[in-house]
Amino acid sequence: MQFDYDQLRALTAILRSGSFDSAAAALGVTPSAISQRLKALEEQVGARLVLRANPCSGTPLGQRLARHAEDVALMEAQLLPQRSGPARISVAVNADSLATWLVPALASQPDLRFDLTIEDQDHSLHLLKEGRVAAAITTRAQPVQGCDSIALGALDYVATASPVFVQRWFANGVNAAALAQAPALIFDRKDDLQRAWALQETGASIALSGHIMPSTQAFVAAALAGMGWGMNPAALVKTALEQGALVALGGTPHFHTPLYWQVSRRLAPQLAGLTRALNNAAKAALVAPRSQNS
Repeated sequence: MQFDYDQLRALTAILRSGSFDSAAAALGVTPSAISQRLKALEEQVGARLVLRANPCSGTPLGQRLARHAEDVALMEAQLLPQRSGPARISVAVNADSLATWLVPALASQPDLRFDLTIEDQDHSLHLLKEGRVAAAITTRAQPVQGCDSIALGALDYVATASPVFVQRWFANGVNAAALAQAPALIFDRKDDLQRAWALQETGASIALSGHIMPSTQAFVAAALAGMGWGMNPAALVKTALEQGALVALGGTPHFHTPLYWQVSRRLAPQLAGLTRALNNAAKAALVAPRSQNS
């Protein structure tokens, strides 16, 4: 099927900006022209591509077509950089990497514009499989079909809580019974990190309860405030641990989460500079993976 790239650019502009008016302003055309281009594209594929709301969002097919258009633009930008301008790439990243080591690598690529989707590192692969992103940082070494998988290293987490919290909930030590009662900090309902550490520490699978806290910075702040215990990136709590504002929990407080960069194979040449930057940043910030039982 041959696509009209003015129509595809209209689709991507709508999904990126969230409205037909904003898409029109971004492309320098009228809102009517945007509507006509989208209508023609939807008639060509025989399916709805945009869910008209505030903001607009894409149907699964609309998201895949928008990603296709971004991929083509990325390849065009490498071939004709002066004519094409900066290319945009959609990437799934985990919040903790974004808060600790990832930004310098992204900043080193001034010719790219990033569309980042925050997704738990254990679940980001489904965005690759659905064609919604061109690359992802994930915990899965096995590459998605059509992708390369590159080991980055491991993010070092440490189980932490405030001294007051420890006195209240772990006065008799960190054990399965205490962990079942103490409020935990949980990033979102996909976050399994606290349960995995509790299993490592106690050998028991524990049903944790606590606070849903979908922010890396708020996670640390909540631990400092004594709201709960949680797994924090070691780099973010190093000073708090040294000053005694937080306490490392249990006999083996550290937990390493291996990370991999999975990138679409057809775009790997265009993204080689980004891949090198990620590798360099990871070498400086991440640790070598180890067995969680060691």
